[in-house]
Amino acid sequence: MKLCILIIDDEDGIRRSLTRILKEEGHIIHTAPNGEEALNIVQKNLSILDVVICDLIMPGMDGIKTIEEINKIHYDSTKIILTGYGTLESSIKAIEAGIDGFITKPFENKELKWKVKEYYLKRKMRQFITPDIFQKLLLEPAYLEPRLSLITILFSDIRGFTKLSSLMSPDKLAFILNTHYFQPMSSIVKKHKGMIDKYIGDSVMALFGAPLSNGGHEENAVRCAIEMLEYIKASNAGFDIGIGISTGHVVTGLFGSESKKEYTAIGMPVNVAARLQKIAMGGEIVISEETKKGINEKVLFEKAGILEITKQSTPVVYYKWLRDGKV
Repeated sequence: MKLCILIIDDEDGIRRSLTRILKEEGHIIHTAPNGEEALNIVQKNLSILDVVICDLIMPGMDGIKTIEEINKIHYDSTKIILTGYGTLESSIKAIEAGIDGFITKPFENKELKWKVKEYYLKRKMRQFITPDIFQKLLLEPAYLEPRLSLITILFSDIRGFTKLSSLMSPDKLAFILNTHYFQPMSSIVKKHKGMIDKYIGDSVMALFGAPLSNGGHEENAVRCAIEMLEYIKASNAGFDIGIGISTGHVVTGLFGSESKKEYTAIGMPVNVAARLQKIAMGGEIVISEETKKGINEKVLFEKAGILEITKQSTPVVYYKWLRDGKV
């Protein structure tokens, strides 16, 4: 995993040392002796800048102010503060400036390389995945690069959301969605070895088998969907959800603009899962035939129809979950 890194430090020796160490990892390095020059470099490299390493104590614009200014034009890059042991305690306020982590001086070469990788992955992925998958990604960060992956995609959506939102104040609606939907659904996805890809309005998109491939992603997704429905039913949240699931080959990786990148999946199976979710009624799970092939026969589904996505694509046979089936 090659990163574009900007090093900001008023000491030439520190800049040269960091450059030498990080170039050993194949990273592209830019350097600046102060905050003003750093801002010029950021402006010229918006599309490729991944990491900023900035000294805390510098003449003129200090490290915190420099990071705050960089955030105004490139918030998505990973921000790391360089600090001496004596200033670490006082630098805690840097967290408020959007700092992802600290590296203390003097530093070991191995520690420096590891910390840069850890903080970068943490910013990009940790909020979406379980700690064990995060630790594996630290060892194999290449899984974040664009690649062809066989995965299962899950979409869930609240039924009757428009009516629900019209009957509530914005603060009450936000409380219900966050407390009874987004937070619990996210926890259930992680429990079943999935990752939250994104929230789209009142929809949740989750991936199973990515960013790290694993067997049983079809069944993990289906069992996740069942637990999601059971949670909504037991919580008396005041709404129901429908779920669509599809399996197939997609391109996974970090995609996005110069100011914001995110890990996601792109391909026809994603479109299929979204369409199957629209077919599902409240309390229903609808899955593709490819997903059904990979699940335990104890989870019962019945053939429910054929879906045509486009005139050029192969029609999708889909199945609905039999709620009385065994898990």
